[in-house]
Amino acid sequence: MRSFFFSFLLGLSLFASAQQSAPYRVIAYYTGNGSAIRQFPVSRLTHIICSFLPVRGDTLCFADSNQERSVLQIVALKKDYPNLKVMVSIGGWGGCGYCSALFSTSAQRESFSKLAVAFFRRTGIDGLDLDWEYPAIEGYPGHLYTPQDKDNFTALVRSLRKEMGKDFQLSFAAGGFKSYVDASIDWDNVMPEVDFVNLMTYDLVNGYSRVTGHHSPLGGKDIPVESVRHCVEQLLAKKCEPSKLIVGAAFYARIWDSVPPVNHGLYQSGHFRQSLSYRDFGKVLTDSAGFRFYWDKKVQAPYCYSEAKGWFATFDDVRSVKAKSAYVRKNKLGGVMFWQLPEDLPSGGLTEAIADELNKK
Repeated sequence: MRSFFFSFLLGLSLFASAQQSAPYRVIAYYTGNGSAIRQFPVSRLTHIICSFLPVRGDTLCFADSNQERSVLQIVALKKDYPNLKVMVSIGGWGGCGYCSALFSTSAQRESFSKLAVAFFRRTGIDGLDLDWEYPAIEGYPGHLYTPQDKDNFTALVRSLRKEMGKDFQLSFAAGGFKSYVDASIDWDNVMPEVDFVNLMTYDLVNGYSRVTGHHSPLGGKDIPVESVRHCVEQLLAKKCEPSKLIVGAAFYARIWDSVPPVNHGLYQSGHFRQSLSYRDFGKVLTDSAGFRFYWDKKVQAPYCYSEAKGWFATFDDVRSVKAKSAYVRKNKLGGVMFWQLPEDLPSGGLTEAIADELNKK
């Protein structure tokens, strides 16, 4: 009995140690070509989410032979990186016009779930990310949404989990803003069914805004702006499991023009001009174009402004993604995801900064 007791304690100790040493998730959304992904630091990733696959009728499928080839090339990376999970995503901004109607009946939800799992078994894909923007509230202009979406989303998640069992991973992309947190999801019933939730804590000031601001701030204490911190604190208050909350980072800037030279362009009127990949910052946001870079310590976010051009840019950079990653570690959250890997530098970029910070001893 004594030997059994000590063996039991040792087993508990090893289990606790394994739990504590489990890696944080580093999750990359990816829309690029499968043959191009090896230029990026794939070894630093735990998950790649190939985006986006279409749904035809009630069937998850590839858009065409090119997408099929790319996704299967990415699935093949698991031979070199056996701990890597390769998932696929449906929907996206402008891509889920069918979601409200398709997932409104149990028969359609069950058929979609069964066919999706059969698709995963056939292709070696590890699971599904639901990017429905957004259940029960307005998302892409003109897309159907109804109050019933909230319960239908819960039923869809339950149907998928029933078919997936523990063989496949299930996640969803969640709006990082208060109205989504309050109205779109039944957190009590959804979170136990999913492996994690990808918090889109970016585009919090978006292309529809006529006023500049931070689109992906970490946030600060008692500062009432939409931010990583504001979103996470709302979900923790709803008793969501911290280890399932994945903080979002943006690998792109949002740029406004016609911005007056007040407060370095921050919180000023302007017209949204364009997005800009992180890899191209050095080509556009240059000293020669008059750009000066600033750090807003209140919300831990960078931005830049050119008085000569009247352009304002908001973005994530190495400093801000490290701050977000440190926040994840401090609060024992699940990790960091980002949109999207092709916008990073092949080396010395944001992916490595995130992984380095999350894996600090």
